[in-house]
Amino acid sequence: MEDNVFKTELLDYASKLDAVTYSCGEIVKSASAIVEEYDNSSTVYLISLISNIIKSESASKNLKRLANALKDSIMKFYGYHYILSAQDKDITDDNNTASLEELINELNKLIGLKDVKSKVNDLINFKTIQVLREKQGLYSNKGTMHLAFTGKPGTGKTTVARIVGRIYNKIGLLSKGHFVEASRTDLIAGYQGQTAHKVKKIIEQAKGGVLFIDEAYSITENEHSDSYGRECLTELTKALEDYRDDLVVIVAGYTEPMNHFFSSNPGLRSRFNTFIEFPDYSADELLGIFVKQCEDNDYSLTEEARDCIHNILVELVANKKDDFANGRLVRNIYDDVTMNHARRVVKISNPSREDLSLIVCSDFSSIVYN
Repeated sequence: MEDNVFKTELLDYASKLDAVTYSCGEIVKSASAIVEEYDNSSTVYLISLISNIIKSESASKNLKRLANALKDSIMKFYGYHYILSAQDKDITDDNNTASLEELINELNKLIGLKDVKSKVNDLINFKTIQVLREKQGLYSNKGTMHLAFTGKPGTGKTTVARIVGRIYNKIGLLSKGHFVEASRTDLIAGYQGQTAHKVKKIIEQAKGGVLFIDEAYSITENEHSDSYGRECLTELTKALEDYRDDLVVIVAGYTEPMNHFFSSNPGLRSRFNTFIEFPDYSADELLGIFVKQCEDNDYSLTEEARDCIHNILVELVANKKDDFANGRLVRNIYDDVTMNHARRVVKISNPSREDLSLIVCSDFSSIVYN
């Protein structure tokens, strides 16, 4: 769920009312609890306080006007929250229209990732049987559902994570199956004591679905001095246990930093029992990804163009470095190629349907591959 646009307005009016009523921060504290945690008791407190001010015969017009403004901002804040919640529900419902069989086919049709798909299918089979055993009154060892994905960027980690959430919803492990992605910026605040609130907020949004944290090791970039990172990790570790029955947290990132991330925190590692390595794509697999992206967007390649991109990918794979971007590299090439195609075709008078869709070898020229 996106941030509530009336959050700043509510806090601003709360701060002003706090100052003129000499409330010593109580109004601001309650307003903060509302915008961070949607706290009912704080809402009741502020509405009651505002009502007393408005009804008071001794309160000035300016004070009553300010109290009314705060009341309106609270109403708008909760109204907007309701709309966002309904919107998110619609999105979740849309995501859940596919059947279990269709979702598993979607997973298995992904290009490459043979070992990854095998491990994920085994995991799904095991979880499915545990759910069925539980329904029959048999002992069910569902264990932790949290996962760790390791590998370079562009290897399909995010795509697989989204599908896993929707499949877990279909087999009854997750109530919603939606997907929330978070980074260090989303989880860690800029000042002491507020990081826990940010983590709780993200967890609340993700409950019932998947919380995906890419480059998870960035949370504790400096384990000796990063107190914010430690605060985040403490709150996150607690959530892994507290909401294990209706939340899947998937952490991802480069293999070696992820190994260090877990080895430096045994308590965190114990909450993840499934580790899946995502390998680099081969040149043929990258070609398949490129061709599919073209076909999905109504482009086609001449045989010469297909040979051209294949040769480029073979060379790139043979000379790849540690930061090789896999699928992201292919997407960048696609963007450059379609731009070159546009520059070429725009010069044609009354271009045909074939002109508008056909990619030729020359469209790959002048591209910097990295």
